[in-house]
Amino acid sequence: MTIAPSPGAPARAGAPARRRRRAFGRYRLAPFLFTVATAALFALFFLWPGVLGLSYSLTDYRGWGEPEFVGLDNYASLLRDPDFYGALGRTLIYALFSVPLGYCLSLAMAVALNAVGSKGKTAARIIFFLPWLVSPIVTGVIWRWMFGESFGFVNYLIGLIGGGGLPWSSNSDLSLLVVIVASGWAGAAFNMLLFIAALNNVPQSYYEAAELDGANAWQRFWHITLPSIAPTSVLVVLLSTLSQMKEFAMIQALNGGGPGTSNRLIVQYIYETGFESSEIGYASAASMVLLVVLMIIAIVQLWVSRRSSAW
Repeated sequence: MTIAPSPGAPARAGAPARRRRRAFGRYRLAPFLFTVATAALFALFFLWPGVLGLSYSLTDYRGWGEPEFVGLDNYASLLRDPDFYGALGRTLIYALFSVPLGYCLSLAMAVALNAVGSKGKTAARIIFFLPWLVSPIVTGVIWRWMFGESFGFVNYLIGLIGGGGLPWSSNSDLSLLVVIVASGWAGAAFNMLLFIAALNNVPQSYYEAAELDGANAWQRFWHITLPSIAPTSVLVVLLSTLSQMKEFAMIQALNGGGPGTSNRLIVQYIYETGFESSEIGYASAASMVLLVVLMIIAIVQLWVSRRSSAW
């Protein structure tokens, strides 16, 4: 005996299929909307300013009037500008010293907080992370107050122990040293979080096996910790290098690139050329050169990282 299906059976069978189609469409719509929004923001705040800067670099635009097309004249002038080479060279020196300092400081804090027997980890993480919450301008003002020649706290402490105050502001080398230490202190907190996450992913069995084989703490750190966090180290060095090459606010608040222009970095040079001297086209050409330099640095670091992982 066969039972004929009721007239409503096909509708009930098709209902789950329609619900699946609606859910599938909804799950496809959300990623599409997020992708479109991200692309629009990228085009508005990165792509369009880049195209505008490139177009200005080919003109003699001064901030008013109609720009006149000059071709590659601005780039040719940059190649003959000793001030541009001086600012770019000081920026490279600044990054060469500040990036390793920030790397070592952030890694040391991460290792100390990740140690098995360390106490007060939560409070220490909050204290170590506070510099990242401070504005770069406020950071510059704080360090300027600490290392002022006639009113600085550091010279006051030196005077208490019978020493003479040091020319932190008028000596170019000491002034650059203060900037390097301040930048390492300010940027170490964020990198510390990256290293803590990487250290937590290292299997503890590696350390236990090495300890059973008689490896000391330094050997475990050198042969287990550093190789295990190598991808994070590459990321930290890359981001720190790009950030230091573009540093402006903290240095401007700390010493303004002084004394004089002896410690003026490349972004300060671009700012002064474009906004104080009203040479927008020339400053845009310098910005394009800086962009090429940053791209070369990023490509070289990524290439070295891939070669090292292949070995």
